[in-house]
Amino acid sequence: MIKSTFGITQEPFSRHQPTLLSQQKQIFEIIQIHAQHGGFSVIIGHPGVGKTVLCEHIEQLGNERDTVVVSFSRTLHTYLNILKQLAESFKIEAPVRQLEKELISTAYRHVRENKILSTLIDEAHLLDMSVLRKLRLLFDRFPKKHNLVLLGQPDLLYVLSMNVNEDIKGRITYSQSILPLNDDDLEAYIIKELEAVRMGINVFDKAAVEIIVRSARGNLRLCRNLCYGSLVEACRDNKRMVAIRHVNNILVQPHWRSHEELIKQQVA
Repeated sequence: MIKSTFGITQEPFSRHQPTLLSQQKQIFEIIQIHAQHGGFSVIIGHPGVGKTVLCEHIEQLGNERDTVVVSFSRTLHTYLNILKQLAESFKIEAPVRQLEKELISTAYRHVRENKILSTLIDEAHLLDMSVLRKLRLLFDRFPKKHNLVLLGQPDLLYVLSMNVNEDIKGRITYSQSILPLNDDDLEAYIIKELEAVRMGINVFDKAAVEIIVRSARGNLRLCRNLCYGSLVEACRDNKRMVAIRHVNNILVQPHWRSHEELIKQQVA
């Protein structure tokens, strides 16, 4: 609908490879440096601030000949099932009793071939600490040039800061928080998305942009979803410009209402 209405070949705010914003780009570059020498990085942020986009860009490094990137995000699993995910990412087929040995052997083989080796664990805040401790013991036997990256919500760092987990926290070589975006960054993101698909930056009128930025509250995912939904509403209205009424048509949907507003609505 959006492509036919605006005469474009690719939809904004739904592209498979969104560009990195400034703070994501800085973290990405530092992780690349750590990957060359080995390290343990922890990246935290609230839902929707851009951790998944960052993770996807790091995964893309695995397409390079001298880089191996293994990753998984299904962290609500036992240690054995996580080993199976790692083995799947490493493309290893081995009996369960041999998985750890094969993972270590494969890691050393990649390093001997002068490849950069990185392991990404997304949604790491959902990992049981006993599982994370077992993974720490496993990765201690990996080559020194192995780069481990944990991405999760702030709870992850709170748990790692406990004295009982000092053996894990003490191995962290780099950590960073992805912060909510300010209003100028959100506006720049909207413009960048429109320009990427060759749409005019005036597709959203000023009032529409203001209410989108205010409603997103620094959350990149909310901003993207609100922009995309507003574009759909404009297309349904046979308009080529998004006005404030189109944005409001999205904001009245129940999932955009606050907890307090939903309670008041039920009481009424």
